[in-house]
Amino acid sequence: MRGFLRRLRALTIKEFRQLFRDRSNLLLGIGLPIILIFIFGYGITFDITGIKLGVVNMNGSEISCRLVSGISGSPIFQVYRYNGVQEAERDFLNQKIEGYLVFRNDFDREYRKGDGKIQFIMDGKDPNRAQTAYMYLTSALGGTLSKAPGTPRAGIVAETRMWFNQPASSTWYIVPGLVVLIMTLVGTFLTALVMAREYERGTLEAIFVSPVRPVEIIIGKIIPYFCVGILGFALCLLAARELFDVPIRCSILLLSLVSMLYLVVALAIGLLISAITRNQFVASQLSVLVTFLPCIMLSGFIFDLRNTPEVIFYIGHILPSTYYMETLKTLFLAGDVHSVVLKNSLILTLYAVGFTGITMIITRKRLD
Repeated sequence: MRGFLRRLRALTIKEFRQLFRDRSNLLLGIGLPIILIFIFGYGITFDITGIKLGVVNMNGSEISCRLVSGISGSPIFQVYRYNGVQEAERDFLNQKIEGYLVFRNDFDREYRKGDGKIQFIMDGKDPNRAQTAYMYLTSALGGTLSKAPGTPRAGIVAETRMWFNQPASSTWYIVPGLVVLIMTLVGTFLTALVMAREYERGTLEAIFVSPVRPVEIIIGKIIPYFCVGILGFALCLLAARELFDVPIRCSILLLSLVSMLYLVVALAIGLLISAITRNQFVASQLSVLVTFLPCIMLSGFIFDLRNTPEVIFYIGHILPSTYYMETLKTLFLAGDVHSVVLKNSLILTLYAVGFTGITMIITRKRLD
């Protein structure tokens, strides 16, 4: 028994020393749980806040102004006032607001007859957010009317129109996000093993003594997996259209170009990870931790980032997948909204150039 305890003590001390010597184990064992608790505790929320709502009050009566004030006082809505429907519709199509209310000229007269109607236009790409916004709106309107002194008991009907997702199908919202997840996983995970495998097998030594340059090595690694990623993207489009009946309201050429750009970003991230780690196992694990999991939780796939705390919102917008997610959902359901596509494409281009440049710097023609 004494010999057993002595050997056990020696092995335990040895493992503790090895544990503290390898900082990556401490990071996975202590740092990762803290990060996940922070993200899940503060970042993941299904509460709806900060709905950007436009209001067009063409009536200008006391009751319509009181209703607008009641909506403005709600913490759920950020109210933007417009002078005309065309102005509100323009900002709505450019996604500066999520919806708008219209009080017609005859609203006051119809209201006193017991049939006051308000037109409510809402972005329906996220059906859960749209339905919740409608419930909050009717609650705010009802609460304002109940507190209004001297007003007759009359009904108000919100004529609701869901744009971009008329059947309010959650599948239409989820499938474009799944395309982003698949492109991220395929692009990053495949290439994360490439350079690390070369380092482990020692085949980079033969490449380094040849006249090829780092940029040629990087491009040569990217091209085959780029083709594989494009094939996967084509299969995703086919499944979205034929299996799930998700509409594709944009130009296929524009959709393909944006997806190619994001695929380059994902491939560059994978190469960068493999060049840094130089180990296939570590590269595969790191690719999942820094790309796939954040893409699920912080890109707007599961929940809207506008509902999260400000810190989580900005962390989510560090990820390239967030911009591709927004672009893809817009292209699928709303069509060619060029202001959104152009802005996000420029950001993705900067990511592609940055990650590729860093990878070329790391991939120097030298042996350690």
